[in-house]
Amino acid sequence: MCGIAGFTQPDPDESLIRRMTATITHRGPDQQGTYVSTGVALGAVRLQVIDLDGGEQPARSGIETEDGQTVIVYNGEIYNFRELRRELESLGHRFRSDCDTEVALRAFLQWDTGCFERLRGMFAMAIWCERDRRLVLARDRLGIKPLYIRRIGPDLVFGSELKVLFEHPDVTRQLDLTALSDFLSLLYVPAPRTLVEGIEKLPSGHYLEWRDGVSNLVRYWKLSFAPDPRITEEDARQELDRLLRESVKEELVSDVPLGVWSSGGIDSSTLLHYASEMGAKPIKTFSMVFESKSCDESPYFREIAKIYGTEHHEFELNRDSEIVSAIEDFAFYSDEPGADAGALPVWFLSKMSRQYVTVALSGEGGDELFGGYLTYRADALARYLRAVPPVFREAALAAAHVLLPASDEKIGFEYKLKRGIEGSLLHPDEAHLFWNGAFSRAQKAEILPSLPFHDLRRLSAGLPSAREIGFLNRYLMLDQQYYLQDNLLCKVDRMSMAHSLEVRPPLLDHRIVEYASRLPERLKIDGAKQKVILKSLMRDKLPQSVLTRKKAGLDIPAHEWFRGPLLPLFEDALNERAARATGLFDYAAIRKLVEEHTSRKINAGYQLWALLTLFLWLRKWRIGRG
Repeated sequence: MCGIAGFTQPDPDESLIRRMTATITHRGPDQQGTYVSTGVALGAVRLQVIDLDGGEQPARSGIETEDGQTVIVYNGEIYNFRELRRELESLGHRFRSDCDTEVALRAFLQWDTGCFERLRGMFAMAIWCERDRRLVLARDRLGIKPLYIRRIGPDLVFGSELKVLFEHPDVTRQLDLTALSDFLSLLYVPAPRTLVEGIEKLPSGHYLEWRDGVSNLVRYWKLSFAPDPRITEEDARQELDRLLRESVKEELVSDVPLGVWSSGGIDSSTLLHYASEMGAKPIKTFSMVFESKSCDESPYFREIAKIYGTEHHEFELNRDSEIVSAIEDFAFYSDEPGADAGALPVWFLSKMSRQYVTVALSGEGGDELFGGYLTYRADALARYLRAVPPVFREAALAAAHVLLPASDEKIGFEYKLKRGIEGSLLHPDEAHLFWNGAFSRAQKAEILPSLPFHDLRRLSAGLPSAREIGFLNRYLMLDQQYYLQDNLLCKVDRMSMAHSLEVRPPLLDHRIVEYASRLPERLKIDGAKQKVILKSLMRDKLPQSVLTRKKAGLDIPAHEWFRGPLLPLFEDALNERAARATGLFDYAAIRKLVEEHTSRKINAGYQLWALLTLFLWLRKWRIGRG
C-alpha cells in the first residue's frame, strides 16, 4: 500500500515533486522515491506489504526485455498478481522482484491499457512511457483507492490525496459551490467533483491518457445490472460461496501481520468465517465499544470472537476518549471534510489495529450489493405513503415534530418516522439520497441563502429505469456508484492510511459485484427480510444471533454528543466570525439549528457534524470562496 504524486511539465522542478511526495508519508512510511525526466515528475511512498525487500518505487522496466524507459508509481494491491506473473513469464518476461508493482508494470508493457481489465484488486497508478512521452493514470473498478487530478493549461497535476496537489504552486484553493451544496445534502461529494474548484477525482473504472498536453478519458469497466430471474437460491448459494472463498483467499496474501475488523454483523462475520476456513489462525480481530447502547455492538462481536477463537482487541470510544484532538486531525488527513460521523470510530479502530497488524480485512460493500440498508425498505414504504395526499403527510410531519421529542438514539423511531414522512414528499430518487443524507432543502436554504439550488436527481439521470432493472436494483446501483465510493470507501481509506494501515474489502472483488448485479431482487430483499442470499449462505455457518440482529453500522451517538462533549468544539470552529468570513453562511440560522437541537426540538447531530468538519477543514487549508 502506498501513495503517489506527480505532474507533467517541460522542465520539472525536482524539489517540488519531493515536497509533494513528502505530504503523504503517512500512506507509506517504509520507503520514499521520485523520478524526474523531461516532461514528467513522479513520486511514491511505500507501505511494505508484499516482498518486503523488493518492490521499491518508482519502478522502471528492466533492460532484459525492454529499453528501461517505462516507469510506474502505484498505490494498491493486485490480488491475482501471481497468476498474472506466471502468464507473463510464459510470454518471456523476467522478474527482478516478487512484488505486485512489477507485475502491474510488466502487464502494461505486454497489454498496454488493456492490462487494467485483467487486474483484480484495488489500485491507483501512474505509468510514464518515456519513448512516446505518454502518461497513463488508472483507477480500480470500484474506486477503492483514490486519485485526484488537476488540469493546469496543457499539464496535469495528480496525487493520492488533495494535500499533494495543494503543494503545487499553480493549484488554487477555491471552494466549488456545487460541490458544497452536494456535500451538505449527501455528506459527501459525488465524483468527479471535489470541494475544491478545478480538482477532480479520476472516475473509478477509468484510465486517462495524456500526451503532449492532450488527455483522453476512457472507461474500461462498467457494471451493468441485468437481473436473471432464472437464478435459484441454491444456485446463488453455491456461486457466492465459491466467489467468497476465492476472494478471501486472495486477500489473505500478505508478508506482514493481518487481521479482521469485526462488528459482529453478517458482513464482517462472513469474512471471519472464510478466513478461518483458509487456515488463517489465530486470527486477530478488532472492534469498537461504545457507552451508548444504540451504537454498541459488543455482545455480537464478542460472541463471534469466542466462536472462532480469535485474538481479540477492543477500543472503547466514549466521552473521555481523545475525540476532540482526533476530529481536529481529520482536517489534515481527510482531504475533504469527513462528514460521515462514522469516520471517528474508524480513526480509532485504525489506530488500534496498527499496533498489531499492517493489513485488515473489512466488510465494506455488503449492504450495497445485497440490500442491507433500511433506506431500501424506506423506498418501498414511501411508494405506498405517496398515495396519501401531500397535505395530510405535511400535517402528520408537523404533528410528529410537536408530539415526538427528539431522542439521543442514533436512529430512533421518532427520527425514522419524521425522516420517512419528509422523504415521501420528495421525488423518489431524491428521497433515496435524502434517507442517508443530512440537510433538507429547507434547512440548506436557511443556512446558505445565497447558494443556488442544485437538483440531486442529476445523479440518477443516467441509471436504467425501475421498469428495466427494478426499484431496488436501481437504488443499489446508485449507492454503489456514489455513496459507497465517495463516502464509505473514501472514509476508510483516509482514516486507515492516516495510521499506515492497509484495509482490504473482499466483498468488493469485482467478480462478486458483477454476480450480485445479476441476482433477482427477491434474493436481496423479500418483504422485511434483507440480505436474503447472504443470510441463506451463512445460515449453517454463523450463529442465529448474527443472522437475525438489526442493522447497526459503525457510528457515533452524534445526537447525544452534540448536546454534550462536541458542542464546545463546534462553537469554537463555527463562530460568527468564521461563518461571515465565507460570505455564504447565515450564522443566525446555524445558531437556530444548534438551539433546536440542544433543546430537543429536532435531532440534528449529523447536520452539525457536517458543519463542524467542514469549518475545521476550511480553516486548516484556507479554502476561499469560489
